Amino acid sequence: MSRVGKKPVVIANGIEVTVDGTVIVAKKGNIEKRLETHGRVGVGIENSEVTFSRIGDSKESSAFWGTYRSLLNNIIIGLDKGFSKSLEINGVGYRAAVKGKVLNLQLGFSHDIDYPIADGLEMKVEKNIITISGTDKQSVGQAAAEIRDFRPPEPYKGKGVKYTDEHIIRKAGKAAGK
Repeated sequence: MSRVGKKPVVIANGIEVTVDGTVIVAKKGNIEKRLETHGRVGVGIENSEVTFSRIGDSKESSAFWGTYRSLLNNIIIGLDKGFSKSLEINGVGYRAAVKGKVLNLQLGFSHDIDYPIADGLEMKVEKNIITISGTDKQSVGQAAAEIRDFRPPEPYKGKGVKYTDEHIIRKAGKAAGK
């Protein structure tokens, strides 16, 4: 049985949450996020808290109960504080720069990589650190993963693009023989 689904989601100040049929709508200012539940869970709002209830006793129902609770919690945290991921670029001649709505990457290939910045995301580059921020947890993480995939870190010298909190396990190079 889900333990995540039992906890109510606390609505932060300045965020308005309403239920429209099977859709949960969260608003802050002019930003609106929608969560479609497809009628898989029951939703109740009282005293600035949103509670979820299971429909039925199946394993699938229990899974949806915790999943939709987590998704709504991420929406509220995103509207209140936002999410961010940081990437670090290591390597001689490896550079990044933001040019309008495009992140320009020079990662040792014969050509530059132009990564379009999606709506709702903001990217900043300071020295060799790329910071991606936005209100949607999934799109921030997806953009960071796609940028990392252009040149993942290699285990010998650690060159490439890695998360700032990621630890690269290094391998020994060739041993000098006689």
